[in-house]
Amino acid sequence: VITRPEMEIGRYHWMYRSSRPHRYHHVPALRGNISPLGIQGCFECCIKCLGGVPYASLLATILCFSGVALFCGCGHVALTGTVSILEQHFSTTASDHALLSEVIQLMQYVIYGIASFFFLYGIILLAEGFYTTSAVKELHGEFKTTACGRCISGMFVFLTYVLGVAWLGVFGFSAVPVFMFYNIWSTCEVIKSFQTNVTVPGDQICVDIRQYGIIPWNAVPGKACGPILENICNTNEFYMSYHLFIVACAGAGATVIALIHFLMILSSNWAYLKDASKMQAYQDIKAKEEQELQDIQSRSKEQLNSYT
Repeated sequence: VITRPEMEIGRYHWMYRSSRPHRYHHVPALRGNISPLGIQGCFECCIKCLGGVPYASLLATILCFSGVALFCGCGHVALTGTVSILEQHFSTTASDHALLSEVIQLMQYVIYGIASFFFLYGIILLAEGFYTTSAVKELHGEFKTTACGRCISGMFVFLTYVLGVAWLGVFGFSAVPVFMFYNIWSTCEVIKSFQTNVTVPGDQICVDIRQYGIIPWNAVPGKACGPILENICNTNEFYMSYHLFIVACAGAGATVIALIHFLMILSSNWAYLKDASKMQAYQDIKAKEEQELQDIQSRSKEQLNSYT
């Protein structure tokens, strides 16, 4: 029930609008060197652009591209040199190493596919880093995260984990030829050291490639001894293949590190998107409550004016 004094006060405010308290609207403070017209300078635009760059994703992408490039390029050339060494010194019959040649050719085609896939995958992960960085930067703005975006981020986490485990196997497999070439090279060094000792003949020191299982036991000659083995170590094919396999193994290790880095970034980004979705739901509820409160106040004012 509205009393008589309240009705008199309402009629007084209705008749004399100038007596109503003045409402001051909040004016946002200017940031940096932004002009009152809202025009940003070149420096502010550059800072804003640099602030949206996902540096962690960019570093991981560069490391991933470098590792894959080293592994694919050096591994391809090293495999070609390995086939040449086998054909010239350890397996003179083509039928003995025909299966090995087919396997190496298949591995070279796989290398082409790996290079193409990781080039595309690295770009996609970098784009996802830009997307998530924008989501975090605009958390309190008009940016809206969706369930589809969070699902895609989770899928990238799972796929990167699977690729990381697979590349651990590739890294271990790439160490096998390095071990084989190191054994051959160390045997050659032993032969060189025995040349100064007359009591020990160098012809008794041999390397049998057949024991590694890459060529059959009936391959001819299958092994190299003494000066012949030393000449093999001095060839350009052996020197290049040995060092290229080392670089390819290092590239595989760098790719593993890059994928682990990507996995940490994607997990963090997925958590950020999840928090952003919760914050978005909270802001929607808060805005809805404020709107309902404003509607209630406006209806109360209308009722008060109707009574007056």
